[in-house]
Amino acid sequence: MIAKADGVKELQEVGRYLMNYELAWGNAGNISIRTAPDRYLISASGTYLGELADDDLVEVDLGGKPVDPMGKKPSKEMPMHEAVYQTRPEINAVLHASPFHSTLIACADVDPPGDLFVETMYYLERTARVPYCHPGSRELGEAVREQASKANVLLLENHGILVYDTSVREARMSLHTLEMACRMVITARSAGIPLQPLTAETVQDFMASSGYKPVREWP
Repeated sequence: MIAKADGVKELQEVGRYLMNYELAWGNAGNISIRTAPDRYLISASGTYLGELADDDLVEVDLGGKPVDPMGKKPSKEMPMHEAVYQTRPEINAVLHASPFHSTLIACADVDPPGDLFVETMYYLERTARVPYCHPGSRELGEAVREQASKANVLLLENHGILVYDTSVREARMSLHTLEMACRMVITARSAGIPLQPLTAETVQDFMASSGYKPVREWP
């Protein structure tokens, strides 16, 4: 968790990062950070992530009620963020965006690889798919809730990507790694280059003994 003022700064920085690295576009996407066990900051409805002003970030409780009712309206995608924070108390940041290659994979019958290179083994250790539900709907929030404890990267079918982790930095790295891996898969298929994934045994050994990152404790 983080103080509200620091949370505003972190979300502004990651919003610029997502735009600068083409992980988000237009006014699509929404981002949040936990500020207390029962509160989080989320980007306001219709905001451009690359130019978030201080008042473009709205603090809400875990029931979706704004702390300042006179402020801007929080993103309509709040049910997804709420579902993650309620299900995973160790999660402190949630990013929703629609990077091109990752969203293409989310619109196709293809799963992102977690066995190609070091970063995919860690950041894409567990991914899951969420069937299409209308954006901002309670149905989508509940569909995310069903998968939230099973993975840290969710492919929202025909919609986009949802990533969440213990910090904004880790969530950002997951999203960027996913986009790179999906780009590699699509490029390799287009060029007729067969990829050579690592074996399941190698992946398991890496996660258990490499010391690259602390092993996640899954609920």
